[in-house]
Amino acid sequence: MKRCPQCNHIEKDDALAYCRADGARLIADADASEPNTAILREGDGSTRTLPQGARTSSNTSSNTGPTSGPTSAELSTGQLPNVPSIAVLPFVHMSADSDNEYFCDGLAEELLNALSKIENLKVAARTSSFSFKGKNVNVDEIGRALHVKTVLEGSVRKSGNRLRITAQLVNAADGYHLWSERYDREMKDVFDIQDEITLAIVDALKLRLLGDTKDEILKRHTEDSAAYQAYLEGRFYWSKRSADGLNRSIECFNRALQIDPGYALAYLGLADAHNILGFYTIRAPKDTFPQAKAAAMKALEIDPSLAEAQASLAYEQFYHEWDWAAAESTIRQAIALKPDYAMAHQYNGNFLTLLARFEEALEEFRRNVQLDPLSLIGNAALGWAFYFARKYDQSIDQLRKVIQLDHNFELAHFWLGSVYADAEMFTEAIQEFETAAGLSANRVGISSSLGYVYALMGDRAKASQILSELAQDSKRNYVSPYRVSNIYTALGDRDEAFAWLERAYDDRSHLLVFMNVDPRVDPLRDDARFVDLVRRVGLPTEAQRFVASGTDDNELSTMRLGQKN
Repeated sequence: MKRCPQCNHIEKDDALAYCRADGARLIADADASEPNTAILREGDGSTRTLPQGARTSSNTSSNTGPTSGPTSAELSTGQLPNVPSIAVLPFVHMSADSDNEYFCDGLAEELLNALSKIENLKVAARTSSFSFKGKNVNVDEIGRALHVKTVLEGSVRKSGNRLRITAQLVNAADGYHLWSERYDREMKDVFDIQDEITLAIVDALKLRLLGDTKDEILKRHTEDSAAYQAYLEGRFYWSKRSADGLNRSIECFNRALQIDPGYALAYLGLADAHNILGFYTIRAPKDTFPQAKAAAMKALEIDPSLAEAQASLAYEQFYHEWDWAAAESTIRQAIALKPDYAMAHQYNGNFLTLLARFEEALEEFRRNVQLDPLSLIGNAALGWAFYFARKYDQSIDQLRKVIQLDHNFELAHFWLGSVYADAEMFTEAIQEFETAAGLSANRVGISSSLGYVYALMGDRAKASQILSELAQDSKRNYVSPYRVSNIYTALGDRDEAFAWLERAYDDRSHLLVFMNVDPRVDPLRDDARFVDLVRRVGLPTEAQRFVASGTDDNELSTMRLGQKN
């Protein structure tokens, strides 16, 4: 048995390290029979196992002694402000079964989410932390890249219902080992393990949990380990952002809900998956966005404090419902609930861009990058905003930087191709679109963009050929009428362009919300049919006048949102 020295609560489970009541380290009646271990990186990227209490530096020298929390000197290492900060790396997969990789990623992500609820702790965003997955990078390099002082890393070995989880907290500046633990438990104990790791980090970093923070970070959205595993698997596939990955994620989230119908995070997963399926035009908007809204609303019904669900709902409101006032209110609620949620700032940047409020939008995109500095989509979105603001040089520079981070990031190539096309750099545009096509399993949007470039170049034969190919593709896959309209606009066929825009309106295509800022529809802006379509979508007419005249968007600071018909 173990006893809490603060509240004197007795714990009969010798596997527990921290009191569930107040988070204090438990006192054991006898020394543990087996020392805890940790897996730490060497300078060459290899790993070695150390007993608890061992410490290692980035130059691989080590000494032994009792594990302690960070000193005041450690907290002020380098140029970082004197604020506790941490990056949670994906846990190393040590199991024989490769299918358990999702569990390692999910466990790390859940720990990250719990720690992010601590007000006085800066936590690096998931996308940036997970960018180091599978890479042999010294911990001091990670600290510099993510602007954090500590790094949590670990490993998972899963065999049947048995788990062996090691976790270690390392000072990023010198590689010193601040805390480590090994957990040999059953799968049903995974929630207790997560709680103990979280409280151990709080203890090691000398953090104070104010108010209801402790209850919040230990909050469980499900008590069923099978539902939890299905959810983690769903998030693993969702993060791939491919058609197959998104469809498999939906299967996993539904499986989780069959086990636990009250699992708010599984509903959130469904909302996110359906939103992305619609945005990437993998499925028709009418088949995806309403399902996203229903799932987000259900998640909020179960847990109104879920900022991520508020953000997902706002995404549907501005891309599908075209309810600008509701979308702005909802995204602000998301940010108020979780100010450091990077994706909420990105979604808000999207929303403000669509309304041609570019200075506000760029500020939000920069905040997103600040919170998640290595996020490919976040950095690309900043370039995307420059494009719609007609700042083509800045857009090209930003998107090139993203491609330097990852040459295989399809969306950056696609957006860069779009900028080149409207900057009349046609050779470069075709090259980028062809590169994107080689990286994508969903080639429809890329093909239509190539057709747009050929039309701008005056190559009517190639543009017409792509239009014929899109007609054939539409028999098997969803083809956005808005993209087809772009080709006809570039060909100078206004009547056909508006015919396809009307089809997009009937489809409730989310791409129509870009009309106020999209350079591809500039030739149509002086047509009464265009003005009428903008009115029906509910876009603010002030923004339309801004794009048409080039008015500085500071004059739109008091712009009123348009009303839908």
